[in-house]
Amino acid sequence: MSDTKTHDSGSGSGLEQTRRLGVETTGIEIIEESDRTARPRDLFWPWFAANVSVFGISYGSFVLGFGISFRQALVVSVVGIVVSFALCGIIAIAGKRGSAPTMVLSRAAFGVNGQKVPGVVSWLVSIGWETFLAILAVLATATIFDQLGWASGNGTKVVATLVVAALIVSASVAGYHVIMRLQSWLTWITGIATVVYVLLTLDEIDWSSVGSVPDGSVQQMVGALVMVMTGFGLGWINIAADWSRYQRRDASGSAIVGWNTFGGAIAPVLLVVFGLLLAGSSQTLSAGIVADPVGMLGTLLPTWFLVPFLLAAILALVSGAVLGIYSSGLTLLSLGVRIPRPAAAGVDGTILTLGTIWVVFFAQDFLGPFQSFLITLGVPLAAWAGIMIADIALRKRDYDEEALFDPAGRYGSVDWTSIATMVGASVVGWGLVVNNFAADASWNNWQGFLIEPLGLGTYVDDPMGAYWDGPWAYANLGVLLALVLGFVVTYVARRPTVRRQES
Repeated sequence: MSDTKTHDSGSGSGLEQTRRLGVETTGIEIIEESDRTARPRDLFWPWFAANVSVFGISYGSFVLGFGISFRQALVVSVVGIVVSFALCGIIAIAGKRGSAPTMVLSRAAFGVNGQKVPGVVSWLVSIGWETFLAILAVLATATIFDQLGWASGNGTKVVATLVVAALIVSASVAGYHVIMRLQSWLTWITGIATVVYVLLTLDEIDWSSVGSVPDGSVQQMVGALVMVMTGFGLGWINIAADWSRYQRRDASGSAIVGWNTFGGAIAPVLLVVFGLLLAGSSQTLSAGIVADPVGMLGTLLPTWFLVPFLLAAILALVSGAVLGIYSSGLTLLSLGVRIPRPAAAGVDGTILTLGTIWVVFFAQDFLGPFQSFLITLGVPLAAWAGIMIADIALRKRDYDEEALFDPAGRYGSVDWTSIATMVGASVVGWGLVVNNFAADASWNNWQGFLIEPLGLGTYVDDPMGAYWDGPWAYANLGVLLALVLGFVVTYVARRPTVRRQES
């Protein structure tokens, strides 16, 4: 076998070790039956805490930026958020069936060694997005401190970077049980602060301005929908089963989907709707949010609430980053890196810290290219999600846990059908998305190569700045198409394979 399947029977359960050491030692191995005590409703806490960030309010500006009206944006936001987290809930069912991390469970679809292809993509996405959250936390701290007149410049950023990195790394190293308790506390802290923020800024809403925003086209709505789905549920989908692997075997699959969806979606829906109202009321605020999402929101507050707002914003961003770094550590182990789980989380936390320092202090032009890189990875991640969801839908039994760690087992070493499906869906997907950071990341302008041949848009090489012209050019259909292709091809082509594996 390539990995260790279970604990040494004499070492005690993972939960007992956590209580004794204060750190979860369980890595990618199968969770022991004695430790599988979680209930579906327990999933509410990590998903809610990670998504109750005031950063969600900023999405109101991003959605309206597609040129659609408030009512259109309302439909797009609710549908995009709920559906994307429901897809996470489906992936979470795999955690209950196999009690292993998401990327280990995807070995059933890709093969024990073939899983390394989506595993690398997942690891890069997790590291990238959580670094982005840490960067936002540091920049927000610098902005609020400057507003308060306390301090400004690099000194403030250094302290903020050290504090944010320490919180993220220490919690992710501690592991599942500590994180679950931490998330329940953060839920109350950030939830209450967010409610107060909404109450204090209600008078900023100009209903006449909101209602006067004109309708956009269907294509613009699709583009906004893809952005919302990618920014919320699809951004978490590669780690969804990591938090359900401690569920009891008799837990209801529908309950897991329901609590996952409710916990992940309820706060973003409310926050984005409020953000739509704020952004629709002020063009100045909407434009400022694009440059500094969290800091700009703080400019609407009275001075006495800036410190609580800052703490809530940082804790919410840290909460999301903790989940990501914990899971990226598990993904690193699934790729064959032989180190303890706390060390894997520490390695990824160190990378996050160095990335944050580089962007905040040294990079002259990094944020745009960085986001372009992450969005590019969103296409193969969507393809993987479609494949994984189809694989889960085809299976009628729990996973063969032994075979998940054995290339000679029923899941095999490499499933070339899944690999080819992911590669093909990704290529087609990249052909139908455009680089939103063309000026900052010109090396990514190869995307969208199918738009002109299919008559969906035209590339205009304007001396003042190249852009795409056409109703479908910025709809980013490639993400949805990669997801759908991954699902349909897998559901049809791998049905006999799954039947043979389960026979």
